[in-house]
Amino acid sequence: MIKAFIIEDEISGLNNLKNLLSTHCEDVKVIADARNIKEGVKVLNNPALKPDVAFLDISLPDGLVFNMLNDFAEKIDFDIIFVTAFEKYAIKACQYSSIGYIVKPIDPDELKEAVSRITPGKNNKIRKRVNLFAQHYNNPNAFEKMSISALDGIYFINIRDIVRCEAEDNYTHIHLKDGDKITASKTIKAYEELLSGVNFYRVHKSHLINLNYMRKFVKGDGGYLIMDDEKKIEVSRRRRPAFMEQMRRLQEGL
Repeated sequence: MIKAFIIEDEISGLNNLKNLLSTHCEDVKVIADARNIKEGVKVLNNPALKPDVAFLDISLPDGLVFNMLNDFAEKIDFDIIFVTAFEKYAIKACQYSSIGYIVKPIDPDELKEAVSRITPGKNNKIRKRVNLFAQHYNNPNAFEKMSISALDGIYFINIRDIVRCEAEDNYTHIHLKDGDKITASKTIKAYEELLSGVNFYRVHKSHLINLNYMRKFVKGDGGYLIMDDEKKIEVSRRRRPAFMEQMRRLQEGL
């Protein structure tokens, strides 16, 4: 049984989440709820309540919920799923920090997917992930570091160290400039969306590259790139015109 704690300021939203969990996530039991940060603090200070997961609305009447989490950094040993209205900065911050989220109005399938990722008792580095979330949420235009949920754990890496991403079915191999490789449990499309706007480009259905690590574009043989790690990356015929336009813009910007 997964023990859950909810902070939600709207009573209708609170009751709706409880009903959805009861109906679609039978292994989740709600052991406590709160309407604001003040009530949430009381719950976290209760040693008898040891939740496995907290469903948290981000913006509450008495402040932002991660300010409360920072105050309880040493006590956080539960997973977190943020419940938010569609707010692109909050969602992107969740993605960068590998923190679960569900968007209001809550889709039952998305709720079940978020719950399926909860791993009670496992070292999930939640404190570090919360700090990373807060940094991105408060400064959405300065994405420098991200969290990667991989098959063997959670990694925290500098975005500028990513040379390229390579797809394999529903997984993505992330190649770093030091030669290391991380296999992430997300599709390459997810990383394409996550890294858009920070100098990454999808040149092929299987390849997303950091434009800073391109060494040469070879026009023959259908067109391919040579990266700084010596890897040859095919530029697909369908994506080539848009890629060449991107190259033209880069040249004009130099």
